Amino acid sequence: MDINFNYVHVSASERLEQHATKKLEKLQERYDWIVRAEVYFKKENTSSDDTGMITEIKLSVPKENLFASASEKNFESSLAECVDQVKRQLQKRKEKMIMH
Repeated sequence: MDINFNYVHVSASERLEQHATKKLEKLQERYDWIVRAEVYFKKENTSSDDTGMITEIKLSVPKENLFASASEKNFESSLAECVDQVKRQLQKRKEKMIMH
């Protein structure tokens, strides 16, 4: 699986990339049909202190793309939320594949 990292209004972080890679590799072990992952780290000014650090994950899988986005107070928690969202989507996709 290829993983591409993109940063919008944020400086690149080796620690964040390692953390994201570790979480995505766990998904890859369970769902070996993931082709590619695009991870976006964005910072936006918001009226709330609990949001503004946005992580978006786009997974390329056969026949479609899966997408998740989360805005939290830090990138680690928004990354965890995104991984949970794509994990649920992957599980649903796997169930559909088994049924056919």
